[in-house]
Amino acid sequence: MGSSIQKALKKAKIKHWLSIVVISMASCLILIFISDSLSTRHTTQLHDRLFLEHRISQPNVTIDSQVTANNTAFGGNIITNRSKNVDGYLIPWSTLTSSYSWMGSSVDFNELTPGSHSSGKTDYEYDKQTKQKVATFYNPAIKDYYGGVQNQLEAVGELKNHVAEVAISFKKPLTMKQVKDRIPENLNIAWLYMHSEIADESKGPAGLPVYGYADTELSKDSFETFIDDLKTYDSNNSVEAIQHYINENEHKPFNEVTVLGVMVTGQTKNFHELIGKEFIRGASVGVTAPVVPYIKPTK
Repeated sequence: MGSSIQKALKKAKIKHWLSIVVISMASCLILIFISDSLSTRHTTQLHDRLFLEHRISQPNVTIDSQVTANNTAFGGNIITNRSKNVDGYLIPWSTLTSSYSWMGSSVDFNELTPGSHSSGKTDYEYDKQTKQKVATFYNPAIKDYYGGVQNQLEAVGELKNHVAEVAISFKKPLTMKQVKDRIPENLNIAWLYMHSEIADESKGPAGLPVYGYADTELSKDSFETFIDDLKTYDSNNSVEAIQHYINENEHKPFNEVTVLGVMVTGQTKNFHELIGKEFIRGASVGVTAPVVPYIKPTK
């Protein structure tokens, strides 16, 4: 009798442990499945966010490739390889390593945000990996900038046999037609500077993004796409500057839409025509590259 009870207890104990093992394995599989599903959703969202980030806030920066790396059920990275097109010359730009997991995702803002360098009387921002100079836009509503508002058109004109990108900031906002009339045809309009937050820039760069988009034709359709992108970018209405811009411009007649500046690229000799123009408040040189015989500039 005692032996039968012991056997029964032993069987019950085995069944108990087996059930624990089965439940644990099932729970692990469910957890992995849920984590994988969440990670997949977050990586898709991160891919979309990175493309959107570049469309509206990265002047003249192109994503060459964007791939998933170190991928597991619980997370991984997205590697974004980037470059700048300067009048037909592709210039390397910093690579982003953004991360995602089943809990969420994170854009690599450390590399998106330029560094700041000061040497003697020269102050400028630079791309952290390539160490290339970052061109600066000046908002017409901000009176004082750290280091002053630079106009480097004469300096870039002295750089012989090169191509360059230059951020041209206007003294006052200009309509699309006015921009077309004022920018020489032998220069490429690579990016339109539409908006940025108003901050105290007199004590140093605030690191705030500028918003705009690439459109060589300065068309109504592209502007409407830009507004839609801003709505998607700030879908939770958390960035006051973006919401204010949308409210002010979404239903404005297109011929009244204004631009604060443009990123232009071209051969350095072609920038001479802009020197001394009254509509220009500042001109900041970004990437430059020597012209070589086997790559013909776009203009």
